[in-house]
Amino acid sequence: MFVSGYLLQLDASNSEKISRLIDNITLGKVIQGVLLVVLAYWGQIFVAKIINWLAEKVPLKYRLKVKQSLPFWRAFVLGVVGVSLMNLFLNLSADNILPLTGTIAVALGFAFKDYASSVIAGVLALFENPYQVGDRIKIGDDYGEVISYGLRGIMLQTPDDNIVTIPHNKLWTESISNANKGNLEAQTVISFYFSHDVDIENVFYLLYRVAQTSKYTQLNLPILVVMEEKPWATYFKLKCYPIDARDEFIYQTDLVRRAKRYFQRDNLPYPILPPLDNN
Repeated sequence: MFVSGYLLQLDASNSEKISRLIDNITLGKVIQGVLLVVLAYWGQIFVAKIINWLAEKVPLKYRLKVKQSLPFWRAFVLGVVGVSLMNLFLNLSADNILPLTGTIAVALGFAFKDYASSVIAGVLALFENPYQVGDRIKIGDDYGEVISYGLRGIMLQTPDDNIVTIPHNKLWTESISNANKGNLEAQTVISFYFSHDVDIENVFYLLYRVAQTSKYTQLNLPILVVMEEKPWATYFKLKCYPIDARDEFIYQTDLVRRAKRYFQRDNLPYPILPPLDNN
């Protein structure tokens, strides 16, 4: 009985404090709050434009480092505005911060469960770094470059220039493949198939030479050709790195176009697939 009475008294005390704070909300404070929200919105846009502009002006090796600072600056702007709003409306002090925090947390937890999950996952991702701005990642069926890191999710630019928004809470349920993990270069892998009687040494030489002479190749990183026997063909993989991961698909096109020109010149035999059995 004593405990129940104490809890009821505590609840009544918290309710009274919250009621007093709500009574202190005036039209002037509401206008100031709206101005702060507008400031946060334009501040986010301004910070993104400055960081993206600066990333293109610094030396190439620092481009991704500058871009990867964008989530921090966005969080900084939101944090400053968020604290200002709370202090404006809630008059933060040691007396009222605990009851208010508990009440707001419970209310938001129920009302915005999925949103809160994404925000928490986004905060964790800042420390664990499964992806950053500039990384080339695959989540589920979506692959592309991370061009934006927001409070709720990230934006991917796909090879077809579509923009895909993915919430951070995919961290809980999806595997994430990261091709470059914060580095400027991302390995490119291209497959080629030839018949079993192809001159293997010639294929190795041509593929290596094609990669070595491409203007997009980062020559400080390894160029590798590997092969594997299939029942119907000999399978070759060319593995190499572009100077800038943004050139991934242009690089692939350049390698394939030049390789096929050499293959045609040397009359390298392609595999003949067996006819499909329609029965």
